[in-house]
This record gives sequence, C-alpha cells and structure tokens, in this order.
Amino acid sequence: MAKKKAKAKKESKASPASTIHFPFYSEERWNNWVEQVKESGFELKEDEDPKDSGQIFVNMEDDIILACLKLISKFDSDELTVDGAFDALNEVKNIVLNPLDSISESIDLMLDSLQTSLIGVFASCECYFDGAYDKSADLTPLIKSALEAEEANDPGAAIGSIATIGASVLAGAELPEDIISEMPYGLVAEWIDGIDSIAAAMMGDDSYKFDEPDD
Repeated sequence: MAKKKAKAKKESKASPASTIHFPFYSEERWNNWVEQVKESGFELKEDEDPKDSGQIFVNMEDDIILACLKLISKFDSDELTVDGAFDALNEVKNIVLNPLDSISESIDLMLDSLQTSLIGVFASCECYFDGAYDKSADLTPLIKSALEAEEANDPGAAIGSIATIGASVLAGAELPEDIISEMPYGLVAEWIDGIDSIAAAMMGDDSYKFDEPDD
C-alpha cells in the first residue's frame, strides 16, 4: 500500500514537462555502434581476456547505460511520470535488444553477452520506477537468491532478485564485491555485470544529470 501511495504521489507531482518526448537513445546511434564493431574485426583468442581487446563492447554498453541514467535523472526530477519513464525505457529496449544479423562467431558471442547484461540493467530501471525495492536492504542474500533460482532453472525468480539489486544500486546502494568476485559464470553473472557497469557509471562523471538527451 505504501508503494502504491508513493507511486501516486510521484505521478501527481509530475510537471507538465512530463508529457514532453525525450529521445534518450536512437536506432541510428545503435546502428553506428554495430558498424564500429564490424569494422573492429574483433576475434576471441584462447590466451587473451576478452576485456583486454573488447573495449569497444564496454564503450557500447556504457553509452546505453548513460542513456538509462539520463532517463532516471529525468524521472527523479519529475520531468517524466512513471508511465512516461516506462515508455521511454521500452523505446531503448526495443532498439538494443532486437536480434542482430550474424557478423562473426566472436562478435556474435560478445554482442549476445552485452544484450544479456542489458537485460539486468533494464530490469533494474523498471524496479526503480516502480519503487519496489529497499535501498537499505542487504544485497548479499538477494544475490544468493538469484544464484539459487538460476540453479533451480527459474530465470523469472532470478531476474526478480536482480531487478531489486539493481534498483537499490540506482538508489545509492553498493554491490558486495566479495560475493561478486566469486560468482560462477551464468545468466546471473551476466546480469550482475550490467548492474556493476551502472555502479561504475554513477561513480564517474555525473553530467548525465544535467545534459539534455541526445537528438
């Protein structure tokens, strides 16, 4: 009930600017990144960490996360209602989560990993808009719950925990680095990687809070 009241209060506070359409991300921007990836000729090598040669994928993900953080900022300043924020986020999701034509085995694997990480990012934003999280909650049990759900082949429960974790991070909570560093590779690890990228972006330049969304 308290969450519903908070949501209603958020909607009632929204200014007339909440009806303005902000282009937070564009298909042209996404396609430009895909073209850069093609031109990079990236190849996975057995004796090389993908992070060492795959900086373009990191930059690509960071660009999308910054667009999401701009959206969060507009929501926090009441320039977007809850519904407006969901609509804007869905536009970004529809652009970057669409299946891509095959480029090469190595690039396809990296792009698939990037899109999987972004699912965790978008779920976090949605949970933040709903207010369905507790900033002061201990995130370690939530991470363990997500891992247990993944092991039990219940991705729905796993992404639910991930969304709560990410929303808490967006509200200022810190990820427990000890459990993350020991996490086995899998869906939860990919989703947490996206949330970790959110945390890193929030610690960097905060100009996204003041910039207008890109044309």
